[in-house]
Amino acid sequence: MLQKLARMASGVVVLTHLSLSAMAAGHETPVETTTSHGLSAFGDLKYAKDFSHFEYVNPDAPKGGRLATLPSLALPTFDSFNAFILKGDYAPGLLLGSSDGSSLVFDSLMADAGDEPDSMYGLVAYEVEYPQDRSWVIFRLRSEARFHDGSPLTADDVVFSLDILKDEGHPIYVQNLRDVLKAEALDPYTVRYTFDPDAVKRDLPLIVAGLPIFSKKYYADKVFGDSSIEPPLASGPYKVGDFKLGTYVEYDRVDDYWAKDLPVNVGRWNFDQIRYEIFRDRNVAFEAFKAGAYDLREELTSRIWATQYDFAGIRDGLVERRELTNENPAGVQGYFLNMRREKLSDARVREALGLAFDFEWTNKTIFYGAYQRTHSFFQGSNELAAAGPPNDGELTLLQPFRETLPPVVFERAYKPPVTDGSGRNRANLLKAKNLLKDAGWSIVDGKLANSDGEPMELEFLMYDSGFERINGPYLKNLELLGVDAVMRLVDPAQYQSRHEKFDFDIVATRYTQRSTPGVELRNYFSSVSAGVQGTSNLSGVADPIVDTLVESVVSAQTRGDLVAASRALDRVLREGHYWVPQWNKPWHNIAYWKRFGWPETEPKYNRGILDTWWSTDTAIGETSN
Repeated sequence: MLQKLARMASGVVVLTHLSLSAMAAGHETPVETTTSHGLSAFGDLKYAKDFSHFEYVNPDAPKGGRLATLPSLALPTFDSFNAFILKGDYAPGLLLGSSDGSSLVFDSLMADAGDEPDSMYGLVAYEVEYPQDRSWVIFRLRSEARFHDGSPLTADDVVFSLDILKDEGHPIYVQNLRDVLKAEALDPYTVRYTFDPDAVKRDLPLIVAGLPIFSKKYYADKVFGDSSIEPPLASGPYKVGDFKLGTYVEYDRVDDYWAKDLPVNVGRWNFDQIRYEIFRDRNVAFEAFKAGAYDLREELTSRIWATQYDFAGIRDGLVERRELTNENPAGVQGYFLNMRREKLSDARVREALGLAFDFEWTNKTIFYGAYQRTHSFFQGSNELAAAGPPNDGELTLLQPFRETLPPVVFERAYKPPVTDGSGRNRANLLKAKNLLKDAGWSIVDGKLANSDGEPMELEFLMYDSGFERINGPYLKNLELLGVDAVMRLVDPAQYQSRHEKFDFDIVATRYTQRSTPGVELRNYFSSVSAGVQGTSNLSGVADPIVDTLVESVVSAQTRGDLVAASRALDRVLREGHYWVPQWNKPWHNIAYWKRFGWPETEPKYNRGILDTWWSTDTAIGETSN
């Protein structure tokens, strides 16, 4: 076998060679490939093959103790341990997302690095091989990988996991995996994925590398697509322990976890138990924290953070507050306007509704000045968010649509007008009134109505009564425009069902963006997702220009191309007024009882609490059920 060494931009050495395994997989001639211990979107890896642990962990962190906390941005209930289908409300901890690191329960072929925006390193797979065009990827698995029942984790399980997610998984998985044609086991510990030759393949190896791995044998007599309260068989650092549906769930550390000494896990997963407490009322949850019923909370209510952290635990030095920063985009939070409703299909109407929201007054009066206004779909990233007039890279992408796009797209990136914070939002309301008039709406008997006499009625769907104090002033401003707007408070299960079926006028929600955005943008903004239940395209964006720009982001082959495409997309989305942007802060407000230690270096791209902190009280405490 001919071999040569190629040094990547980061200084990481990988092996490039003429692959005989590619020939075995069906190629008639050898294909020049790269073999590596890690993957990234653009080929840059921070850690060399012989790295011993991530820099943001303490490799000598003690094991033991317990962390009891609240779910982060999850519905205050659960009735299922199947997090991978549309049915049911799954338990917190099964999927953690970018703010908390990897899943507590499920292993994947590779693990994310918390200090790199898009890099992954070997977990179940110790090695990855791919050609320059990334038309396929081969993973070589560790033979020591085991599920929690001791059964081996093999290539057959990996193949099964892809197939079942494509066939029966949540629509988000189905959408993200649409360009993955198949997975096949070349031998018990080698798996090969083949991608659609016409697809953009930059992110596809990373997507399949991060998929959860299920036991094929376990699901032989079970229906994967059914919601279930049976804790799943998995292979990760924790398994489901005690639980009470809708009240709490505990995850117990697996003492003989097969991967505990791998470089991607050294210094991580230190708590013997992680417990999530479920409260449907924020005030009750805060009182429970003050009483010591759980250890740590991320404070999401600015009023409480500003005025109520003066209880005995704080005064006695037993509770501490911190602001954790990271370099992820701040997240996209706002009122999403459902354009599937005819009354919200006109951009002028949507812009008018946005003008009625007085952020400056809200921030000063309700939020104690804690937030800044969100205006971008890549908020918090100076690199990706559009600003000022488009640069040359953006213009190259936008120019073909000059005759279709509003001229202002080529002049500036839309930002909501700033008020003086007095609560007298007259200038914006006057502009909103004129926009509504231009869109065919006028005042009839004191109510805003269209040319057919149908009134403008809007329902704000919500499950958390804490939003009433925020929505109330907004609804009063809408009332001044003649809009008949009401708040509809429903239980979390009903909210989730209506949310997934797009059965709403307006919902307030938040989702996060990656530092290297990719195929997930199709779920948020592309026409292909606008009619698929359960996807994240809440507003129903179905614009061929947006589709083209999304694909420009997905297909970008350099960081510079990615930045230009993201900015161009952001510019067009903002001009579409698909949402009323709300607020953000570039840090997490954390409060905790002083029972923990943490590494000196924090990860740049997640909170790092669950996987890198440790207990200074090694006994698992008692918590009221």
